Amino acid sequence: MSPEETLKKCLDDGKFIDDLLNSYSNPAILMGRDYIIVAANEAYQKQYGFKVDGKSHCYEISHHYKKSCDQEGETCPLKLCLESNTAQRSLHVHHTEFGEEHVDVQLSPIHDENGEIKFFLETMASVKCASTRPQAEGLVGRSIAFNTVIEMVQRVACSDVSVLLQGESGTGKELVAEAIHKASRRAKGPFVAVDCSGLTETLFESELFGHEKGSFTGAQSRKIGLVEAASGGTLFLDETGDIPLNLQTKLLRLMETGSFRRVGGIESLKANFRLVSATHRNLSVMVDKGEFRKDLYYRISAFPLHLPALRERTEDIPLLVESMLKRFYPDLEMSMSESALQQLQQYPFPGNIRELCNIVQRATLMADGDIIESHHLPDECIIETDNNDKACFSDLISLKELEKRYLEWAIQRIDNKTELAKKLGVSERTLYRKLEQLD
Repeated sequence: MSPEETLKKCLDDGKFIDDLLNSYSNPAILMGRDYIIVAANEAYQKQYGFKVDGKSHCYEISHHYKKSCDQEGETCPLKLCLESNTAQRSLHVHHTEFGEEHVDVQLSPIHDENGEIKFFLETMASVKCASTRPQAEGLVGRSIAFNTVIEMVQRVACSDVSVLLQGESGTGKELVAEAIHKASRRAKGPFVAVDCSGLTETLFESELFGHEKGSFTGAQSRKIGLVEAASGGTLFLDETGDIPLNLQTKLLRLMETGSFRRVGGIESLKANFRLVSATHRNLSVMVDKGEFRKDLYYRISAFPLHLPALRERTEDIPLLVESMLKRFYPDLEMSMSESALQQLQQYPFPGNIRELCNIVQRATLMADGDIIESHHLPDECIIETDNNDKACFSDLISLKELEKRYLEWAIQRIDNKTELAKKLGVSERTLYRKLEQLD
């Protein structure tokens, strides 16, 4: 008998349900279609400081919301479960007894004898690869755009599928690649990063595959290549889009055969690594232009993952700034004023997180005290707001066109999606959908 069938048969046996839920080491609850928690295991009660009272909604306990997650602009596993009649999985930020945490939420429907969903079994696992609190290293954030990336990291980490990280320069692609590695079954193996930009053909082969003694001038001893060094772990190829066409063939052969030879060697060696690639270029456009091999593109992009620019997650800037101050100046009690943070949240950051690092380091040197103010920021970060903006129209336009123009105007003035959604009186999800339609 499956766990679902057993649970359906014993719904009236409170002790049995408690024992069943307590068989899960992670927090687990049973709840109804109305979001009310019917039963909770000891791990859930401890993590959320909760006692079952028969009237508490799941979103009240985990999110401190007064409405369901979907009405607050987040994905709601229960609603999706009802719509699809299948199990659902989402990544949320939960309020726990230990503070805010990223949590991998999995929800399974429980049907009655007529096939109707009667209850839901929800299990929660804390995500270790990211934090909602300032820390000196690793991934930090709590915005919807950031959480989407972490959810995809959790989904793909358990496999050996090739991942292609795409996004602008400075968005933290190597940190995400390391997070995928650490969350995978290869976590105990090595993480080997290769910067593909600027590698010549000879250097590319030697770096990647290694070489035998005497294989070329200067090869005075055998060298182990990075493919071999990554055995049992993850090979991270950064800036894959910069690999010249003639060298792409050698990488394709490695991917297709799973084997390689050292330069000057005759022995075929077996490759044993998980590939994660990254690029700031649009590889699909490069394929259309004949600048990147189509067969290689499909080999490395089994799981494409877009990393948002910093201007798409500006609500994370205060957390990132605090984390950087802890990282760069652990012995100083430095902080940034609210006005300075607001200035940074209005700045478009063409250099993304890498540029934010430089700005924070410079501002710290400019500040004589322990608080960074707006005037310590570079001039390009100081954006004067115009309070005299007025909408002018020379003729009548449709409401659809009016909304389009207004959104274009609004997004230029408030780039923080969470703040803008509140100002417009809509959910963040609705705003993102309207902006996608705008694009």
